[in-house]
Amino acid sequence: MLLGALLSALAVLSSASPARQLSGLLQKRSASISSGCGTSGTPSCTNTTAMNTCCFESPGGLLLLTQFWDFNPTTGPTNSWTIHGLWPDHCDGTFDSNCDPSRDYTNIAGLLTDQGASDTLAFMQTYWKNINGNDEQLWEVSQKGLYVAAQLLIIRKHEWATHGTCMSTLHTSCLPPGSPTGAEAVAFYQTVVGLFKNFDIYNSLAAAGITPSTSATYSLSTLQSALKTAFGVTPAFYCSSGSLNQVYVYFHLQGSVIDGAFDPIDAPFAGSCSSSGIKYPPKS
Repeated sequence: MLLGALLSALAVLSSASPARQLSGLLQKRSASISSGCGTSGTPSCTNTTAMNTCCFESPGGLLLLTQFWDFNPTTGPTNSWTIHGLWPDHCDGTFDSNCDPSRDYTNIAGLLTDQGASDTLAFMQTYWKNINGNDEQLWEVSQKGLYVAAQLLIIRKHEWATHGTCMSTLHTSCLPPGSPTGAEAVAFYQTVVGLFKNFDIYNSLAAAGITPSTSATYSLSTLQSALKTAFGVTPAFYCSSGSLNQVYVYFHLQGSVIDGAFDPIDAPFAGSCSSSGIKYPPKS
């Protein structure tokens, strides 16, 4: 009977969607602090009544993991995308920014090291790269792209201050008693790194035969299908001058940004890539 129950459980797991399996995996991210919220609450952007915003991300309940493919100049490993950021958009796609200037932390490397997250820092030094070579600046500074008439407008603002301070579940009033200054920022970076590790765009595209090339082009549907197979959902693809350079993976969140379950969802908004002829240049 025990063997039968085990086989049944394995069958359920194997039949679960890739997105749901990833959601469970993401609950196991490392974090320096605990929210105490759990991972089985109402997903963000789906509530019908007021919620405790320490354990329910609001109003920025539509979360975006954004990744770069920087090929000119080459930034980061040649066989990996790099981290752009994690953004808490409102459920309608609008967003707040710079919500608490008093928490505009600097010296992110020192903050991570002092709070026992040197492993996160080491990963960031390889995979969270600034195109101008100043990685610390990118960790503190964000480039949120607004695509209007195929023109990319860049708003350069502090990464943590612009996005992290607008996450309700990372408000200092939601932290465990005695948390050190900046603990919520450390948790933010740990979460971003954990998400990035789980949503490996380079290898997911490569598994579908899509690799950087100086001559090949791809249709949008081919790219969408590849990541749908890998992630269980369709992200948004962004291009510059016909070349793929960013991907946004969207989530709803159960619990806190610190240690909640990120549930991947299909991108509710289109990216900027055309339907065909998309280039994916190598990093040289």
